Amino acid sequence: PMSNISYLPSEGLSYDPSEPIYWDDAGLDAEMTRAFEVCHGCRMCFKYCSTFADLFKIIDDDVHDGDVRKVTLDERAHVLDSCFQCKLCEVQCPYTPAEEHEFQLDFPKLVHRYRAQRHREHGSKLRDRVLGDPDTAGKMARMSLGMANLGNKVKLHRWFMEKALGVHRDKLLPEFASKTFSSKARKAGRSFETGGEAVLFATCFVEHNEPHVGEDTLAVLDRNQVDVRVPEGVGCCGMPAWEYGDLDEVRKRARRNLDALLPHVDAGAKVLVVNPTCSMMLRKEYPELLEGEDRERARRLSAATMDVSEYVWSLRKEERFADDFASRPGEQVAYHAPCHLRAQRVGFKGRDLVRKTGAKPKSVIECCGHDGTWAMKTEGFEDSQRWGRKAFEQMAEADAEVWVTDCPLAAIQFQQHAGVKPMHPMSVLARAYEPDGFPTKVEPKEE
Repeated sequence: PMSNISYLPSEGLSYDPSEPIYWDDAGLDAEMTRAFEVCHGCRMCFKYCSTFADLFKIIDDDVHDGDVRKVTLDERAHVLDSCFQCKLCEVQCPYTPAEEHEFQLDFPKLVHRYRAQRHREHGSKLRDRVLGDPDTAGKMARMSLGMANLGNKVKLHRWFMEKALGVHRDKLLPEFASKTFSSKARKAGRSFETGGEAVLFATCFVEHNEPHVGEDTLAVLDRNQVDVRVPEGVGCCGMPAWEYGDLDEVRKRARRNLDALLPHVDAGAKVLVVNPTCSMMLRKEYPELLEGEDRERARRLSAATMDVSEYVWSLRKEERFADDFASRPGEQVAYHAPCHLRAQRVGFKGRDLVRKTGAKPKSVIECCGHDGTWAMKTEGFEDSQRWGRKAFEQMAEADAEVWVTDCPLAAIQFQQHAGVKPMHPMSVLARAYEPDGFPTKVEPKEE
């Protein structure tokens, strides 16, 4: 009879691309077999995505009869390709390195290892390269003088995009702004010099798609008397490229951001990030994906990185904290907690700040199903609705006029599939400081 598969780490365990074993086929194979066996025995994550539901269905059928060693290479590829990196399984799993458990299981990192090996062997598709480079997409869109936004609404153009790139024809795509956030910040006279107490990493989405979120963030930081600067030379955090395993591209983008941000960090500034996915990359992924001197630099950046709401919340007991709100977003607010904020385990400070306006947030902690570029792809679009349905329904059940989420891509997912576009917590605060920001007025506090 076959021996049992040990739950303990195999000799092939590695989540570190700078280790030779990380790139070893046999090592990856041993770890995947072990991970499948642990997950098959536990099943806590059956509800999060197709990855685990499909895995358990495959293992349980008559052919495999509960033996994970019978899972074929094609079945394995199907299971791992269905992972959209929400990271909720890692958040909930009791067997992770984060929990200091002896099993040392991190399923999302195992998927990334699989994709990194595949990318090194086979390279990337055109679609992956296009979706993996939002900075170039934003630049090209501005050069089109609005034609890119127009084209994204034309059925024939979207049909062509689906055939050529695999971007689903019905996916609501973010509009491109005519002017970047950094150009607007420069025009507004913002300082780009080192020396402030904080520097804003606005993210490529705010830079190219929704500069107003960055402007609202600066307005809130100004109101709280934070000396905040805007860095020059930053770009995409690299997560879209890491989705399909292009480690070289991730490292290239990380080095660019390290070069731009570390002078501010070394001068004592915190790095405040608008999008949870990007703060997760800077805080958690860079120190593990880079190597040599860059890894040491990444650790310095990681220690200084904060979600912007996390930072503003940290000021709440200081005299400068501005709680003089003149309007509030109604009585009840629906608040969606992004998966990649949960993965950082820093709490929901955006929600807590919204509560300071006098509103009562109702929290929804289900995945919205967007998850980077996955919901844009032909194979992910319909599944993204299925796995986001609980979030859509629970947000609607809150019966709130204003919806809030820290993730701008989640906002687009809700806009398309639930009919309401949530605001960023910084946009809520920026408006709440103004008497005409929301219809509900707030009586001024007595001195």
